[in-house]
Amino acid sequence: LTSTKVAPSVPTNIPSHLGLRLLKAALNVGDFRRAQQLFDNIPQPDPTTCSTLISAFTTRGLPNEAIRLYASLRARGIKPHNSVFLTVAKACGASGDASRVKEVHDDAIRCGMMSDAFLGNALIHAYGKCKCVEGARRVFDDLVVKDVVSWTSMSSCYVNCGLPRLGLAVFCEMGWNGVKPNSVTLSSILPACSELKDLKSGRAIHGFAVRHGMIENVFVCSALVSLYARCLSVKQARLVFDLMPHRDVVSWNGVLTAYFTNREYDKGLALFSQMSSKGVEADEATWNAVIGGCMENGQTEKAVEMLRKMQNLGFKPNQITISSFLPACSILESLRMGKEVHCYVFRHWLIGDLTTMTALVYMYAKCGDLNLSRNVFDMICRKDVVAWNTMIIANAMHGNGREVLLLFESMLQSGIKPNSVTFTGVLSGCSHSRLVEEGLQIFNSMGRDHLVEPDANHYACMVDVFSRAGRLHEAYEFIQRMPMEPTASAWGALLGACRVYKNVELAKISANKLFEIEPNNPGNYVSLFNILVTAKLWSEASEARILMKERGITKTPGCSWLQVGDRVHTFVVGDKNNMESDKIYNFLDELGEKMKSAGYKPDTDYVLQDIDQEEKAESLCSHSEKLAVAFGILNLNGQSSIRVFKNLRICGDCHNAIKYVSKVVGVTIIVRDSLRFHHFRNGNCSCQDLCGDKSPIRVCLFKISVNL
Repeated sequence: LTSTKVAPSVPTNIPSHLGLRLLKAALNVGDFRRAQQLFDNIPQPDPTTCSTLISAFTTRGLPNEAIRLYASLRARGIKPHNSVFLTVAKACGASGDASRVKEVHDDAIRCGMMSDAFLGNALIHAYGKCKCVEGARRVFDDLVVKDVVSWTSMSSCYVNCGLPRLGLAVFCEMGWNGVKPNSVTLSSILPACSELKDLKSGRAIHGFAVRHGMIENVFVCSALVSLYARCLSVKQARLVFDLMPHRDVVSWNGVLTAYFTNREYDKGLALFSQMSSKGVEADEATWNAVIGGCMENGQTEKAVEMLRKMQNLGFKPNQITISSFLPACSILESLRMGKEVHCYVFRHWLIGDLTTMTALVYMYAKCGDLNLSRNVFDMICRKDVVAWNTMIIANAMHGNGREVLLLFESMLQSGIKPNSVTFTGVLSGCSHSRLVEEGLQIFNSMGRDHLVEPDANHYACMVDVFSRAGRLHEAYEFIQRMPMEPTASAWGALLGACRVYKNVELAKISANKLFEIEPNNPGNYVSLFNILVTAKLWSEASEARILMKERGITKTPGCSWLQVGDRVHTFVVGDKNNMESDKIYNFLDELGEKMKSAGYKPDTDYVLQDIDQEEKAESLCSHSEKLAVAFGILNLNGQSSIRVFKNLRICGDCHNAIKYVSKVVGVTIIVRDSLRFHHFRNGNCSCQDLCGDKSPIRVCLFKISVNL
């Protein structure tokens, strides 16, 4: 509290009228301590003096001081006046403490003041700010005369407390009672329509605003823009926006959100550019809308650029910014960027935000560091179902089926009820670890023990559980018994397993079903083609390739990438564009000899060209994932692991080869393909070799010396 030069002592027994003048003089120079001393020396302060000081404390952001002052009046036996009750009610609302509002409410009842509509409205507003619907409703129901402020405060209270439907009901009741809404009423009830996506009610309110001359009110117009934006009526949102005589940043944000949500990315970005040219300063909500819009529209790198601009302009990302941006780190598989965001979260004390922490759990898992993912998860004090689901799914995608089951059990013991997503994650974990009996038990318990009816995704997961374990006929029979039409995921799981276990007949059945369900997915044609070529069924394989060509479907080219330092390095099959290409191929040749000595044999079944065996072996050496792994090892820089990402499923021979590489070189190699993470350590893979051959690697008694 500031102080200025005032008299060294405070007079005592000051008359009320003189005390008020001195008190106002002290408040004018910001000397709250002297104002309090003057007030304490007035034997019988009048209502104006009391309310002046209480109001001054509240306005200055000191509501607790204002409430203490009110308590001292009661202790001195001074009966509060209506004006005092009005000012202290505002102070209680500003404090956010509903119990204090109730104390003032009870005092007002005892003093017989509740017939005053102004006081009743102030108490409703105070209860609303404290998120206490029951208290507000009690005051509202006791009011003999309810004016427009009473109805507006009550409906607004419901909306602010997350009960938009009840708020809209009060608004309708207000009309039935013949009370005409004002602009404040409309601007406070329109958010309820937005929350409910009730376009019909919103349009009716819009019409009322037009008929009664409220359409030029900036708050009403901004609320209308937000309503139409939430309801994806972009043209209407833009029309209201264009007709506004004065536009605030809230209305700009509403139209921005509408464009981005409606996938009109270019228009949203153009409007954002217009803001600065129109002299409108973006706020935190603007930047959050733009960054979130970039992410929703697949413009990940643009989101990164916008975050940097936001920070360069002096804005600090908040929980919303972090939660919407963290998926960018996952999509770009940038563990380094993710760690930077995590450091920011820690430095700015955002670690208490559940949404942010859950997003960090998922980011680390998607970037291949399950240990850090678990560390963040363990830091969350109160875990909700989303946090548990995220950790379960993280372990499932990394092939830790046993850990998934332990997490599921811990979740149940903590009292959190599993939902549909939980069981998708648990069953997926069982499939990746070939835990068939456990998966069946979980599946059968869903409706019986947890009242969650299995949907098509859960049935598809069970097909995957059977398929990955090699029980293909059981998987096929399970599909036939499904109570709903089997999805592409179910047939796709069976088709993928048919290649591993070389079941041509079931592969044909699965592929033909997939051609009907998703005729434009190139992966299905390629999988069938590969299975038929491996089985030497050249004619049928040719038919699959011809069908693909007739339908204009092209195969997605495979590529692998990894991050070294600040740069992402990408490789395709036979790639020689990297500056270290000669070094990479020489290293692979050296490594190949050591691997062969350890028992590695190239699986030429994965080369589909009609060439001799020696050429096939050479072709396998240039697969993108092998090139990326070799480059990563050559650039370890003291690290004990590398992380490689691939857009398609890992080649079976590459999977087998990387097992040997992890043994020979002695590093952990993490490869994320289109389905899951593979952790290669000491000659083994976390997927239990479902993707490659199942022969054990002989113990290697030497190490490769890598010249760094």
